[in-house]
Amino acid sequence: MRVLLILFLFIGIGDLHAQQKDSIIYSADTYFQDASFPDVYSRDLTPGDTKTVSTNQVSSEPARYKLTMKRMIIPVTLITYGFVSQSSHKLKAFDVRIKKVVRRDPDFHTCIDNYLQYAPGFAVFGLNAVGIKGKNNFRDRASIYLLSNLMMGITVQTIKKISKVPRPEGWGTNAFPSGHTGTAFVGAEFLRQEYKDVSPWYGVTGYLMATTTGVLRMFNNKHWFRDVVAGAGFGILATDAAYWLEPIIAKKLFHKRQDYHFNPAAY
Repeated sequence: MRVLLILFLFIGIGDLHAQQKDSIIYSADTYFQDASFPDVYSRDLTPGDTKTVSTNQVSSEPARYKLTMKRMIIPVTLITYGFVSQSSHKLKAFDVRIKKVVRRDPDFHTCIDNYLQYAPGFAVFGLNAVGIKGKNNFRDRASIYLLSNLMMGITVQTIKKISKVPRPEGWGTNAFPSGHTGTAFVGAEFLRQEYKDVSPWYGVTGYLMATTTGVLRMFNNKHWFRDVVAGAGFGILATDAAYWLEPIIAKKLFHKRQDYHFNPAAY
């Protein structure tokens, strides 16, 4: 029962976003003169007719990803728990109780977590390779994934060197926070963001893989519970920050702009 509790503590709940669309009226004459609308669709209208077109479909600027307080509640809560537990005797005792549960077999060891940490992130590129397209093109998603891991890695490794928390196995003083878990949750949030409009189950699967990675780090006696909780928070937060920063960086480096895409299904 306690192991199940550990699993569910890591699974983040995706935000539900409501999008309100304004609309404008185009006459058919203007519609035919606009070169951005393919001629193949113009036969559906005759001069004098009108169509309601969403401004989201004709806007040349995409809706920018916003790093709001609502998005940061879960990762900041996880990170805060990790830091508070460093000086809380009750939370440290809770860590010891969890260790007794997961380390009932002192000889248990697996290397699966060393590979599973990359599975959610690599799944995004694999799905695109087989034709299941996500939110971004290859350049943008590669930039987001690399930026996420860069920010998470620098943050986690810096805190490890400063905090010098001993590992539960007794070897090393770089337990807090968990880098494996951070990498796994970077990938999980990356997978969720790229495919949340296709199916929420992609995100659920990614978070389950990331959670399993964190749990295995405790089973391998490499980390305390507080280490993996904080690692998860840093991973999610880094990915959210990357989605916010990438369009800004791309615009500066590549003069990136959003191309117009006509969607006939909206008519």
